[in-house]
Amino acid sequence: MLDPKYVDAFQFAGQDIPWLVSHWAKNKPDHPFLVWEPKNGEGRRFSYAEFEREVANVAAGLAARGVTKGDKVLIHAENCPEAVLSWYACARLGAVGVTTNTRSAGAEIEYFAEHTQCVGAVTQPQFAKLVKENAKKLRFIAVTEDNSGEAATADERVHGLETFAGLRGDGASLPARPADPMAPAGIMFTSGTTSRPKAVVHTHANALWASRMGPANIDMKTDDTYLVYLPFFHVNAQSWSFWTTLGAGGTVVLQPKFSASRFWEIVMKHGVTHISLIPFVFKAIGNQPVPKHKLKVGVFGLIMPDLEKMFGIRVMAAWGMTETVIHATRNDWLQTHPIGSMGKPTPGYEFAIVDPDTGKPCGQGETGELWIRGRRGIQLFLEYFDNPDAMKKSFTEDGWFKTGDRVVLGVEGNFFYKERDKDALKVGAENVSAREVEDCCREVGGIADIAVVGRKHEMLDQVPVVFVIRASGEKRSEAEHAEAILTQCKAKLANFKVPRAVYFRDEFPTATLDKVAKNKLREIADELPAPPEPKR
Repeated sequence: MLDPKYVDAFQFAGQDIPWLVSHWAKNKPDHPFLVWEPKNGEGRRFSYAEFEREVANVAAGLAARGVTKGDKVLIHAENCPEAVLSWYACARLGAVGVTTNTRSAGAEIEYFAEHTQCVGAVTQPQFAKLVKENAKKLRFIAVTEDNSGEAATADERVHGLETFAGLRGDGASLPARPADPMAPAGIMFTSGTTSRPKAVVHTHANALWASRMGPANIDMKTDDTYLVYLPFFHVNAQSWSFWTTLGAGGTVVLQPKFSASRFWEIVMKHGVTHISLIPFVFKAIGNQPVPKHKLKVGVFGLIMPDLEKMFGIRVMAAWGMTETVIHATRNDWLQTHPIGSMGKPTPGYEFAIVDPDTGKPCGQGETGELWIRGRRGIQLFLEYFDNPDAMKKSFTEDGWFKTGDRVVLGVEGNFFYKERDKDALKVGAENVSAREVEDCCREVGGIADIAVVGRKHEMLDQVPVVFVIRASGEKRSEAEHAEAILTQCKAKLANFKVPRAVYFRDEFPTATLDKVAKNKLREIADELPAPPEPKR
């Protein structure tokens, strides 16, 4: 029997992320790879050759600060060229870029940095103080000149830290590093049903796998252009968009964030051919006139002919997670699929639908949990960093990854998405662990029982709300108690995780085995008056 590590080494022998960048720098040196389109200020264009040189310069600066293979570097920034360059510079050294959600609270940043053992950070003026005060064990923090094209305020400029410009070194002096495809390259944090976000480790081989399958899945060619407005710290931007584009030798147009007012302007200006779609995006631009454009593909979770008619593009059905690296389902370009289908398994992934309570396989038409199998570090992520308990809960002994998503197998092998695990919410493009929010609320005290559920929201799909049974003897008024809960959450959680409302109850509806019936609580929440929108 061959050693699995021996087999893995053959899949991408002599290849890694720097190799892929170098391949295009040699073969298409003048072709644009990264085009920066800030809201304000000057944009910038990096050809493949320029991108490789800039990555090497930043890598040399990191190396001068002691960053070596296996070290972790926190990248806490909104979309900007510096964040991208820093991530690929880490890959050039064999270090690991740890990308984190910029809406995170200080306590979350402390956890991200300490859990992954980061040695340094790259951030922006708007986050410099937050990173400095909460990630105290870092050896260095480099701060960009502006905030994704927006000038830093006077207070933000007084951070006392080194500048990103000063981070650059002499890339030509960097020694060559042998390719190690199974080595970690990046870490992203993802929320599931656990109380703490899990650190998902991606390898160089994961990125190369995505670069092979992504273009085939969404019909991306070498002269195509992908518009990226979703955050770089999410797998959609980092893998579905960037790694797919790298595989094809195409172009990425990067914006700080989605802009409804500039969407068609940017699409037309750069001849954009591919975009990622989430409900917020098409709701925001749905009433705008559609110009004659070059858009070919919109990547979305389901087959939706209405979206195709709305924008005059082909909607590519794709489902995936941070843990699956790239689209784990896709629709066939030459066949007709049922409306609402999430497609069929992408080649390279094994699928099964299992009853999560009994462990028995589900038949056609029966809803169960989706399990996926592939090579860890290639088709699937390598591991949850320093979290053996999460690994044990997420994988079976024979290698099946339990996704937590409920699906059903329809006719002709088409899969249909039903729902996420009851303790995981989808707030816009963000995953929120109900358990994490509940644990934060409990720290306030005076709570006998608690349940966080998702309330329907027109633009974000769901927003979190919390139901509370108060402890006997709690002296605070309900208004005071609710304010204490919300204040605690605002201090310790990213703003998208903060409950929009607190509802007090004498008892909760229950299901079998006296478990809280969260489906009933969701129905109750939807019938209550809508809570006010948070102030921006």
